[in-house]
Formats: sequence, structure tokens, C-alpha cells
Amino acid sequence: MADQDVRTTMGPGPSGIPSLRWDEPPEGPVLVLLDQTRLPAEEVELVCTDVPGLVLAIQTLAVRGAPLLGLAGAYGVALAAARGYDVDEAAALLAGARPTAVNLGYGVRLAAGAYRAAVEKGVGRAEAGAVALAAAKELHRADAEASARMARHGLALLDELLPGGSHRILTHCNTGRLVSGGEGTAFAVALAAHRAGRLRRLWVDETRPLLQGARLTAYEAAGSGMAYSLLSDNAAGSLFAAGEVDAVLIGADRIAADGSVANKVGSYPLAVLAKYHHVPFVVVAPVTTVDLETPDGASIEVEQRPGQEVTEFTAPQVPGGGWGSGSGLPVAPLGTQAYNPAFDVTPPELVTAVVTEEGVLSPVTGGGLRELCARSRQVTIS
Repeated sequence: MADQDVRTTMGPGPSGIPSLRWDEPPEGPVLVLLDQTRLPAEEVELVCTDVPGLVLAIQTLAVRGAPLLGLAGAYGVALAAARGYDVDEAAALLAGARPTAVNLGYGVRLAAGAYRAAVEKGVGRAEAGAVALAAAKELHRADAEASARMARHGLALLDELLPGGSHRILTHCNTGRLVSGGEGTAFAVALAAHRAGRLRRLWVDETRPLLQGARLTAYEAAGSGMAYSLLSDNAAGSLFAAGEVDAVLIGADRIAADGSVANKVGSYPLAVLAKYHHVPFVVVAPVTTVDLETPDGASIEVEQRPGQEVTEFTAPQVPGGGWGSGSGLPVAPLGTQAYNPAFDVTPPELVTAVVTEEGVLSPVTGGGLRELCARSRQVTIS
């Protein structure tokens, strides 16, 4: 049975509440999430006391974004161990919660592997649970560090591609602190440009159907004091045609071995527009998002979301509501069938560069990705 509770409600406005944190109140360990379905109207913390509750939070997008899902997966395993639940069963539930985001499975495997290794050494369940928690905390620390390094590499790339230092950046979906243990992926690069005085304008796609750009990226941009403008997704073409976009920065939920990039649906059309208008299209993601076991874009499993996300409109301002709460206003005739993929896939030939914590890859090739991953493993081992 899924067990969740709302612990804290704040007024609107970025308050610095962590997107995810581990807590140990007297009644037992919990994983506390900033409920992203309630933003920007309310800042509410959602408390998960068991894995089914965390899985529900993942599936309803209360917690989302590739790197943060990796952290949620790792902490979820630690939560199961600390609460005395079956760790293997918990790991399977977590890993299958959202199929496209590769980091979720990565985090689950990391913490579960640490737990099993400890058990095999003969330690008790409590001690093994502590090992799993330590693995999750280390992944959290490494993700924050990776975010800072991606920001540095990304800003250097922008300055190289766009000499002059007055960048107009278009972004899609949400890639800031709400998806990361640090300041994010693509958004972190834009934020670095802003802090360096080199961001002229951040163009924010609203990102249909759940409006992560309008609700979340605009929320983060406003909180950071950035110059930003919101646009409907289908207005991006006119923005390119007017010469108002210098670069596109997006994140990734999975990068296949050939360099194909799965990201929030709507990313591929931006890549096509960028190619036509000779605008750099840059993907910013940690090396953990690269999946060398998935050979190409056609092999990426694309999650299909419920049709009601398209046929109904749900405003987060509805008290007790949130996206996917079932309290939507119908915007299509009853019985309308909807096509609602959560992601689309951009082929590597449309990607100018992939920015990771290990550096920038351009052109994007399978061999280059393998080298990046090998370099990352060497750094981790050393």
C-alpha cells in the first residue's frame, strides 16, 4: 500500500526547499520530496514512508527529471532496507516506475548492489541498509558535483560557439535544481551564463502537455532573477525565423550508444528547426544518462502517458489537486483518443554537442560516447 503524507506547505515563490532529502524523524526514516505537481502555486513537501508511495510519486511526476530520478531510486532502496521491506522487490518496483529515464534504474542498481554486497559479507540487514544509504548519499554528492562541472563546460562551449557574450538561449521542459542534486543540467549552463553577465534572454518553452516549462522552469528562472520569456511550444518556429535564438539547450533522459537522445517530447522538432536555421543544438546531461546497452534511438523505450493529460486540463492551483489528480477540465469531446508520448528521440546528426561533467563531445559519435564513459569510470575508480 502506498504511504505518502504532506508535511509542509509554503507560500508561492522559490524558497530553497530541497527537491529531495532523506530524513529520520522518531517514527522512522522517510524520503521527503518537493511535490513538483503543486508548483508554482504551492511549495509542498511530500513524505514517502515506503516504496509504493515513492513509485506513485515518480509516476505522477511529483518527483521527475533524469538525475533526480536516479537519486530517488537509490534512496528508495535505502528506504526499503531501513523499513525492513524486501529490497529485491522494492528495487524491481522502482526500476520499472518509468521506463525511458535510464538514471532511475542506475540509481536503483547502485544502492541495491551495495546492499547485496554487504549482505554477502555477512553483515546484518540494518548494517546493509546503512551501506545502501551511504551509496545513495554518495550518488547525491556526485550528482551535485557533476552539475557544477557541466555548467562550467557548457558555458565555455557557449562562449566558443557564440563569441560576443550576449546569449539568447531556448530551452525545453525543466532541467534546473528540480531535476538534480545540484543546480541542474541545461538550466545550470544558462544560470552560469546569467551569473557571468552573458545571458541576454532565456526563452522557455511551455512544454506540453504538463507545462513543465511554464510551471517549473519559469519558477526557477524567476527565483534566480534571470531575464526570461515564456512561449507556447508551437511558437518556437517563428522565434527561429525572427533570428531570436542563438542556441538551444536541453537535457536528456537517455542517450543511446549511437548518440540518439531521448528527451521530453517536443525536443526533436526543436533540433530540426535548429538545424535548418544553423543554430547550435546542445544536450547537457551527466555521463550516467548515457546507456551503452541501448544501441540506437529505435531501441529506446518511449513511455506513453495517459490520454487524459491531453484531453483534460488540470491546473495545479486547484486545492489538493495537482497534475494527474483526476480533477481536470475536459477540453476535448468525450471519448477522444489521444497520442501522448512522454519523450521523443533526436538522432545524433542533429545534435551539435553533448555536454557532460567529463567534457564536451562534438561531433556526437558512438566512439566518443564510449570514451566519455570509460573516462568517467576511471575517475570514479581512482
